[in-house]
Amino acid sequence: MTRRYVLTVPTAPYPDQRPGTSGLRKRVFVFQSRRNYLHNFIQSIFSSIDLRDRQGSTVVVGGDGRFFNQTAIEVIVQMAAANGVGRLIIGHNGIMSTPAISCVIRKYKAIGGIILTASHNPGGPDGDFGIKFNTADGGPAKEGVTNKIFQISRTMEEFAICPRLRVDLTTLGRQTFDLENKFKPFTVEIVDSVESYANLLRNIFDFALLKELLSGKNHIKLRLDGMHGVVGPYVRRIMCEELGCPANSAINCVPMEDFGGQHPDPNLTYAADLVDSMRDGQCDFGAAFDGDGDRSMILGKHGFFVTPSDSVAVIADNIFCIPYFQHTGVRGFARSMPTSAALDRVAKATKIELYETPTGWKFFGNLMDAGRLSLCGEESFGTGGDHIREKDGLWAVLAWLSILATRRQSVEDILKDHWLKYGRNYFTRYDYENVDIDAACEMMEDLELMIADKAFVKQRFAVEDKIYQVEKADTFEYTDPVDSTISRNQGLRIIFSDGSRIIYRLSGTGSDGATVRIYIDSYEREHIFEDTQATLAPLATIALKISQLHHRTGRSGPSVIT
Repeated sequence: MTRRYVLTVPTAPYPDQRPGTSGLRKRVFVFQSRRNYLHNFIQSIFSSIDLRDRQGSTVVVGGDGRFFNQTAIEVIVQMAAANGVGRLIIGHNGIMSTPAISCVIRKYKAIGGIILTASHNPGGPDGDFGIKFNTADGGPAKEGVTNKIFQISRTMEEFAICPRLRVDLTTLGRQTFDLENKFKPFTVEIVDSVESYANLLRNIFDFALLKELLSGKNHIKLRLDGMHGVVGPYVRRIMCEELGCPANSAINCVPMEDFGGQHPDPNLTYAADLVDSMRDGQCDFGAAFDGDGDRSMILGKHGFFVTPSDSVAVIADNIFCIPYFQHTGVRGFARSMPTSAALDRVAKATKIELYETPTGWKFFGNLMDAGRLSLCGEESFGTGGDHIREKDGLWAVLAWLSILATRRQSVEDILKDHWLKYGRNYFTRYDYENVDIDAACEMMEDLELMIADKAFVKQRFAVEDKIYQVEKADTFEYTDPVDSTISRNQGLRIIFSDGSRIIYRLSGTGSDGATVRIYIDSYEREHIFEDTQATLAPLATIALKISQLHHRTGRSGPSVIT
């Protein structure tokens, strides 16, 4: 066995490696063109782990298959070896969905995992690349860890690497390497990306019931769009091979480095092809998945759209259609603050605790680790349970199919029954992408000052024949009930006397400019079958008037409406 030498390489720090909610995301050319940019950040991750914990530990690595994925994995392997990690578990060909990585971290009791993804952002040489660190619970690193990584990155002087170490990502099995100054060999295991995760799902859902629904005598027809992201192999193996969906049910299920030139974001704008293909009524159920497999969009026959806010509420109301929850019981529900209050109504009716958290799955993970949360969702097409510590696109699809199999109703009928029972939260989100960051920050600062003025409360806004009176306005702040940490400045909220809400947030998940998001939520008890955009038009007019967004940013309209 050839002995590999460990080198210490001098480097200089970069000031811009602060990991956001979803890790470090930049354009590919930033990683390619800046000397040691990737190496510095990987070293910062390893250095953030105490050496005693790191030595001999297991780390999981995988990504969504986007451009630069394999290049980054080679560097991570070389640096893991040099930093005392004992074993790496890597997905076959370097590919593994984010939910699967969370599952594998927990299964193998790894110290953490490095996920190479920019989620729903475009890929390819001109696209985005991202690196996220998940800790031993399988969830995204909490703020204390990401702050430590950032502080280390700002003072970085050197990194450790074994430059001659090469792994074969194409062959399943174990590879061992003899390293200089290391008593035990360094091990890399290339694992089937799907199997551990599929086994987890088998223990959550009734696969026999689902197989009958999807391939039995009176089976329904599905169309599942992988959007050329990581979820394709999972859909083909679990949905087609195991549950019996015809192979042609799975479209765009070959992972591609550039996602086929598409934007792998499962919403009505970027998954428009799926929506159009569902309109003819040939299929009963449709779903689209994002780049790394943690989000999904649910559609019914004729392209009937289920908002993510409604989706998590319907799953909550039918939660015992899923065998897992029959065994574990339900400990709590949670939603991110911008997500509509539809889930709150189910929680109130079922007398189950509800938590309203900032955006970011780590807040849900903290509640799950404390045994206080079973089901949660974000309006950005992420839904999940406490089986792992990430949102889970395929899990959400199987949850919906379990409800269909039990109730033997269509998606549309299930949702309309839900509205009749609880009333309807009309909900929409306007995304203004790649906005000048200075203009966006200035607008948010002025908005914050405006709503902080005591005179703003009780102010009335009239649009056509509707009048809205401000009941409360604030900057959302969250005190974690588990560890009492406080998260400030999590979005601006305007709440009206009828329960309607307008929320403004600056999103940090892009790599270019800023994304301003406006969320509009309005509750109706009687008029529940109206058009969403028409119903919310008065509130949208108020939201734009208050913020002067079009004038302040120079934008005439949103990039995406969901």
